[in-house]
Amino acid sequence: MKCALSVAGSDPIGGAGIQADIKAMASLGVHPQTVITAITAQNTMSVTSIMPVPCNMINDQFDSVLSDSDVRSVKTGMLYSSDIVKVVVDRLYDLTVPIVSDPVMIASVGDSLASDDLSRSIKNDLLPICDLITPNKFEAESISGIAIESEDDAMRACELMGKSGNSVYLKGGHINSTNVVDILYHGAEFKRFEYPRLERAGHGSGCTLSAYITANLAKGIDMVNSIVNARDMIQRSIASMYSVGKGDKLANSAVNIKQAYGSDDMTKEMEDKIDGLLKIIPGSWIPSVGMNIAYATSDARDAYDIAAVSGKILLVNGRPIRSGAVRFGAAEHISYMILAAMRTDKEMRAAMNIQYDEDLLNVMEEVGMIITDVDRNSYPDARLGELTAFAIEDLGMMPDVIFDAGTNKRGPMIRMLGKDLDDLREKIELII
Repeated sequence: MKCALSVAGSDPIGGAGIQADIKAMASLGVHPQTVITAITAQNTMSVTSIMPVPCNMINDQFDSVLSDSDVRSVKTGMLYSSDIVKVVVDRLYDLTVPIVSDPVMIASVGDSLASDDLSRSIKNDLLPICDLITPNKFEAESISGIAIESEDDAMRACELMGKSGNSVYLKGGHINSTNVVDILYHGAEFKRFEYPRLERAGHGSGCTLSAYITANLAKGIDMVNSIVNARDMIQRSIASMYSVGKGDKLANSAVNIKQAYGSDDMTKEMEDKIDGLLKIIPGSWIPSVGMNIAYATSDARDAYDIAAVSGKILLVNGRPIRSGAVRFGAAEHISYMILAAMRTDKEMRAAMNIQYDEDLLNVMEEVGMIITDVDRNSYPDARLGELTAFAIEDLGMMPDVIFDAGTNKRGPMIRMLGKDLDDLREKIELII
């Protein structure tokens, strides 16, 4: 299980801070670990008191996590004081993993979550070791030292905050505009994100966004795609906010769990249909590494929106057997193929892998399937999703089948695409 570490404060109402990070990371299939920097007494209306955790206790928490686990990415949230910043920087300095800083200074209810010297310490000490900082308008003004009233101001602030070589994602929710415009400063270039303005972003929305990004980075997704995916998810989190108290609503940091893991009807229906397919699929089709059959939700954005067989489909006594239940996030590899196909055709949501067989490929072609190959040797470091995109682009249309003859490190494989499991069944029946 991939792990991500959140270094932040505790929110007893459960909408922001450590609690939001845990829900957001877990919703993406990443195990959340924590170092608590401060204990707050706050709710959806106000912050009444803050107790910083002693620096030696923060150090002890770091020791416990880092000595026992392989942390893949780190997020810092509420750090409260320059003393805590220095402890955190000292512990993160030698880590060779992506570090995301959400420079929390003010709660969504408007109360301060920082001592007077925090902004200077973030700028001088924390930014130089971070890969990304995700400030809102007020935090960016404090760190950059300039007022932000327009997109031009936002871009200038990003340049100032990114002088240490880190990327900056400046959230535009508090900037006056018809739509929300966020600015990403990455590699000395700007990328603009524009989204419809929903109701006022709820308690914990900033924490949740940075936690989504951190979880994506832990899964090995590159920085830009981690941000793009996270920004789409936070839009859904804000759109599905809910109330637990008398003040601000809470951002739904577990929205991905609601969409994917909560779809029991879909997984049960998939299991029934896959079991039906296994009654007609020849045993010779099962690769030595196992077969999987996967199906995506209509608005899938990552592998955790795609359901597949946990443990794969194996050949047992000459018969294909489903070795586990159908669950979301069970097959990242083939999921990337489906996601790449959906970028060209949103209806192409199912896929399966089949043992490589030239005679089978000839039959597929004879029955009228569109087949194409991709040469893995030409793209030795490419993932299956990238190979799929290359194959579709080279062919100029959506194929039914993409195959490759393998490399020294990877065996050959046939992969079939379909709109759904019924479409896959129709194609299988054409062949057998």
